[in-house]
Amino acid sequence: MRHPQRRVIATRIGRSLVALATIAAVPSAIAVQPAVAGGPPAYLNARLPVAKRVGDLLGRMTLEEKVGQMTQAERGAVDGDRDQITTLALGSVLSGGGSVPADNTPGGWADMVDAYQSKALATRLKIPLLYGIDSVHGHNNLVGATIFPHNIGMGATRDPGLVKREEEITAIETKATGPQWVFAPCVCVSRDVRWGRTYESYGEDPRLVSEMAVGIEGFQGRHKRDMATNRHVLATAKHFAGDGDTVFGSSTSGTYTIDQGVTVTDRRTFEKIDLPPYVTAVRKYGVGSIMPSFSSVDWKEDGVGNPVKMSAHKELLTDVLKKKIGFDGFLISDWAAIQQIPGDYATQVRTSVNAGMDMFMEPYSAPQFVQTLIAEVKAGRVKMSRIDDAVRRILTAKFELGLFEHPYTDRSLAKTIGSPQHRAVAREAVAKSQVLLKNSRNALPLRKNERIYVAGVNADDIGNQAGGWTVTWQGSSGDIIPGTTILDGIEQNSSHVTYSADASAPMSGSDVGIVVVGETPYAEGVGDVGNGHTLNLSDEDKANIDKVCGAIRTCVVLDVAGRPQIVTDQLPEMDAFVMSWLPGSEGAGVADVLFGKRPFTGRLPVTWPRSEGQEPINIGDHGYKPLFPYGYGLSTKGRHHH
Repeated sequence: MRHPQRRVIATRIGRSLVALATIAAVPSAIAVQPAVAGGPPAYLNARLPVAKRVGDLLGRMTLEEKVGQMTQAERGAVDGDRDQITTLALGSVLSGGGSVPADNTPGGWADMVDAYQSKALATRLKIPLLYGIDSVHGHNNLVGATIFPHNIGMGATRDPGLVKREEEITAIETKATGPQWVFAPCVCVSRDVRWGRTYESYGEDPRLVSEMAVGIEGFQGRHKRDMATNRHVLATAKHFAGDGDTVFGSSTSGTYTIDQGVTVTDRRTFEKIDLPPYVTAVRKYGVGSIMPSFSSVDWKEDGVGNPVKMSAHKELLTDVLKKKIGFDGFLISDWAAIQQIPGDYATQVRTSVNAGMDMFMEPYSAPQFVQTLIAEVKAGRVKMSRIDDAVRRILTAKFELGLFEHPYTDRSLAKTIGSPQHRAVAREAVAKSQVLLKNSRNALPLRKNERIYVAGVNADDIGNQAGGWTVTWQGSSGDIIPGTTILDGIEQNSSHVTYSADASAPMSGSDVGIVVVGETPYAEGVGDVGNGHTLNLSDEDKANIDKVCGAIRTCVVLDVAGRPQIVTDQLPEMDAFVMSWLPGSEGAGVADVLFGKRPFTGRLPVTWPRSEGQEPINIGDHGYKPLFPYGYGLSTKGRHHH
């Protein structure tokens, strides 16, 4: 979703500088209401209802100020010249994946966000800035934050209350460092595990995803007033809608195969599969913002072959989401997403605004966006009423967050970031996410102090077990965050552990072999199958399984990955097989179920295919014969050791 490392084209910078100069030179076309003599303006009166404050402020704003509120820039684009926040009257700044302050600490973050905020408060009307970030499995850009399992693992827990607690913790850890807005949760329904974002989905069944949408309440609180506290943030349901239901091979984004592709469907199926979590997000949890997807929809009713980008989809954004479902928050576009709409830049801007988009994530083209939208309004191609509607929605969120009263970071809960209490919840989530898929001869749970031989790189690589969206956009292998690896957890339960990444150390005398296989980190379409990725196990992983399972009497295989991998041929070699997903910073939670401190209770949130060619396969399909069905998971209840 965010690509801060993308090269910025020189000509765009040139255009942006020209745009800045042009905006500064354009006198306002709209007369500004004077403040009531002798007192502060009504919008600064915290005792007035939000709607009244919004109406008063809107009436004072120039077109330029309104368009500024609809604009979001990347911190990397404004950091070198922070006065742009004031000049453009920017409504929002974001950190893309890996876009962090030089001092990547809670204090470093808060200092940075507050410095940007001071530039917003230097504008004529002193409208505070909204700072957005991808806290998708904890405050994952911050080193030292509690990193939870990715959503697919949370879907396996079947525990909505735990998801809510996770997002409460994530909200506290995020807000204490400055950002008041998170681009989470992803409530996509993943219908094809070849998708590189599969792990960001709670599962393939819209009912399960809708249950997990309770995470929104964790982020925002139960009541609107909760968002103004230091324990809650504005949430974003994403990516509206159908992003997990695109056709393999339909993507036109670079080398992607499925991400940002086309959802080919009819309206009835779309309403049954892709829309339900958004109905829940809006009607049950009052989600404050929604991010339309990069993907397109191609309705079968009018003949396949004319897909419409979601950023341009007036039927779905305005008629369905805002009018029919009743969404009263604001829509934020994805990373430069409007630039995928056909036509020149003015056409892209006009089309998306008129379709219903309210705020625009134009990371490195904010000045150009502002200039373009002002020109479109003045030319009569975008109505003032549409601008006012967008700005009213954005300002409402800012008032509800209490930003006009408390624009700067409340750092009082920063000491709880990565605390033992927060990590304990993440560790519980890891344990409950583990899915036991095979357990012949009661191989699991293990007994304490058995002689254990552990093989596989993923047993002792916290970067691999955290996956993408960890410190950087794509994530990375290695010792990138504090926490415990799966090997650390095993060593806490046995003093007789031999670890050999490539299974080259001698195995004689071992009671149990544990082979940890899986993926290395990726995010978005970079992880699409066919884009340098496959669902098949690596040759190294297969060799480790052959070596260890061939030599040690009891052989347990753990899969640390963002989606099911093809294990059909290796399954007979294993005594036990566990899907560990991407557990995050608390790998010791895996050992908690291996050694019976907690029972295995996790169940598959997606169908497990026999082969890559069997995708897409989902519960309810005709001729459904997967390796493991949706919802499958063995239990060790009543058989755990202490």
